[in-house]
Amino acid sequence: MTSLFSTYTLKGLELKNRVVMSPMVTIRAEEKTGEVNNWHHVHYLSRIIGGVGLVMLESTAIASNGMTHPRDLGLYNDIQEEKLIKLVQESHALGGKIAIQLNHSGRKAPAGDDLIAPSAIPFYEGNIPPKELTYDEIQEMINHFKDSTERAVRAGFDAIELHAAHGYLVEQFLSPLSNHRNDEYGGSFEKRLRFATDVIHAMKSVMPEDMPLLMRVSATEYDRNGYGIEDMVQMCKVFKEHGVDMIDVSSGGAVPSFQQEIYPGYQLPLSNEIKQNAFIPTIAVGKLEEPHLAEHALQTNQADLIAIARGLLRNPYWAIDAALKLGANPPIDHSYTSAYPE
Repeated sequence: MTSLFSTYTLKGLELKNRVVMSPMVTIRAEEKTGEVNNWHHVHYLSRIIGGVGLVMLESTAIASNGMTHPRDLGLYNDIQEEKLIKLVQESHALGGKIAIQLNHSGRKAPAGDDLIAPSAIPFYEGNIPPKELTYDEIQEMINHFKDSTERAVRAGFDAIELHAAHGYLVEQFLSPLSNHRNDEYGGSFEKRLRFATDVIHAMKSVMPEDMPLLMRVSATEYDRNGYGIEDMVQMCKVFKEHGVDMIDVSSGGAVPSFQQEIYPGYQLPLSNEIKQNAFIPTIAVGKLEEPHLAEHALQTNQADLIAIARGLLRNPYWAIDAALKLGANPPIDHSYTSAYPE
């Protein structure tokens, strides 16, 4: 029995294997509508047919000014919610599990939008500074996360992930690079965490008790003036105390460019550090599409789940092929068994 193709349970979420389709922006919604369309159905349902344990829907904006691209998905109005309900229902009809990643891009929103951030510091030096959020605007933003979470619950998603990585709004509050506030939401390590913990509380308040809340983080910012893995371990301890059930461990994105060698499994040490020292389950991600490497990560307890990104873009049936390479029972849909004779 391989670890990658063993079952996994997190609260009320039961997965048939440890393979996660990583959230990846597709830029396929009609511009500024944020609505799922037929393309998304083909894209996500093909990976469910291909055997992944959990599909993580791409970054989904909680407000109209929170997209990373004008053709991002959104979940802040009734039409968006209704269209997502159909995608979730079709996913479940195929026996799949599907989660959604909720996000606000903050100062990294598309040019021309009303940029907002913890502090009036642009992402790119020389750009027009974003508007610094007032206390009341912060409370409104927290409510946006809460409202989108309610919609995700009504839509029937199996889990929800809070995007707190890659230099988007939640990480902008966490980072000393982008948060220069001197009120309740900045100025010290503890205060920089408050926006994130307030959002977590708001989301948890409308989630069923058995529904997992995941959180994607950038474990390090790769900048000497930013935070590092030791800081993130301490943050994850706090996030766990406030109700986060699992950490999805990525890195970078807080600065326009950084020096970091990218190689297979390069983020595994970050996942391991958080799992072992913050005592919370983790998802590892980052060039893990070689099945034996993914299996090794689980066998050595460096992660609990493995997120595959570009590997699943190239091959919707990556999970089946990986199982065959590892000698595991492949998750083949009954309609496709003739393609895999014993």
